[in-house]
Amino acid sequence: GRVLEGIGKSISYDLDGEESYSTYLRRESAQISDAYSSSDRSLSELEGKFRQGQEQGGREEARLGDSFLGLLLHARALLRETRHISSGLRDKHDLLALTVRSHGARLSRLKNDYLRA
Repeated sequence: GRVLEGIGKSISYDLDGEESYSTYLRRESAQISDAYSSSDRSLSELEGKFRQGQEQGGREEARLGDSFLGLLLHARALLRETRHISSGLRDKHDLLALTVRSHGARLSRLKNDYLRA
């Protein structure tokens, strides 16, 4: 009983405050989705601003183009960072999936050993 309680506590520390692995993984997935949605929205806004800048013409067009270029470069940097973070989260998700399977196998083995004893 103490062994199972210890395993339960160990698993709960790995969940970052969540009640289950599925809840934890859902939260991580939601954060990735939010990051991608924000990036897509930002790019759409930047494209719209770029089109507006082209239509105004003259010096104003040049200023807006420069401003847009700065925003585009910033957005591209944000997208790279988002992609890097999402890659890390995907790796973390894969690691968590392996951990869940491992814990499941360990718990099953402990249960079978307990039932045999």
